[in-house]
Amino acid sequence: MLESLGIDRHAELVYRAMLAHPSEGVAALAARLQLTESEIRSSLDQLSVLALIQPSPDEHIGFRAIRPEMAMELLLARQHVDLAAQQMRVEASRAAAAQLIAECSALPTPSGDTDSEHLVGPNAIRERLGQIGRTIEQEVMTLAPGGAHPVADLEASRGPNAALLERGVRMRTIYLESIRNDKPTLDHVAWLNHRGGQVRVAPALPVRMIIMDRRHALLPIDTNDARIGAVLLRGQGTVAALCALFENIWDAATPLGVAPSRDIEGLPRQEAVVLRLLTQGLTDEAIAKRLGISPRTARRIAADLMTRLEARSRFEAGVHAVQDGWLPSTR
Repeated sequence: MLESLGIDRHAELVYRAMLAHPSEGVAALAARLQLTESEIRSSLDQLSVLALIQPSPDEHIGFRAIRPEMAMELLLARQHVDLAAQQMRVEASRAAAAQLIAECSALPTPSGDTDSEHLVGPNAIRERLGQIGRTIEQEVMTLAPGGAHPVADLEASRGPNAALLERGVRMRTIYLESIRNDKPTLDHVAWLNHRGGQVRVAPALPVRMIIMDRRHALLPIDTNDARIGAVLLRGQGTVAALCALFENIWDAATPLGVAPSRDIEGLPRQEAVVLRLLTQGLTDEAIAKRLGISPRTARRIAADLMTRLEARSRFEAGVHAVQDGWLPSTR
């Protein structure tokens, strides 16, 4: 019955027997359940790892079972943390899939293949985007990670963006929430909004990406430095998958003019993401990169969360967060 919560059949029998007969030791439990003492001890080890039994003050018994309501709460909390961690793995897989598409598409291809184009250096990328930009008819969808953007890049993009918006092209861009702290990027967003561009923000983004008319998708070859090169993809199935990725992120993102949303118990989304990344075991540096913030800020947020949750480890922080209602089981 409790296998879905991580307890096998023998461990469940032992736990139930300990509740009904709290004074019985290993030998008595083995006789009652018709199991070997080795099987009883193995089940006790499992129950101990799950914190469903605790040392007993009676030295003749060894352990006592915790109350069922407390046990179920703890088991569900652990399962919720696992679900949250799985959701983070799904999000990481999206980023990895997009990057794999870019890297594989950048490899040498048979002569005559027109599904991808390898661009080297910022000038080649800018020139090719300009060529495609003059033919765009319907929409441009952009994921723009990295937090604060260089002023020169923002200014250079205004001419092409203005031309697209004047032609009635729909422009949707998703930035990181951390741009709220960067005035040049906020000024650029205001400029886009004033001309009809749509902007939303998300606490984390998987990869830098531009999709044009749902026919072309541009991704960096190296996520650490988008200026090194990019791959322009035209394969129908590949571009359709990347469009679905964008739409999924867009639906969950927040319009920049709207106050940052909060999770249960008033936890800001950025802190909720940090909490999930902590349970995944990511370093402060990796978290900082994902959120477009400094490592120092990431360390401060992580330390504050663990203090508030009275947690001694990152996994324990996740368990306490679920128990306190800070971290939903799914998102």
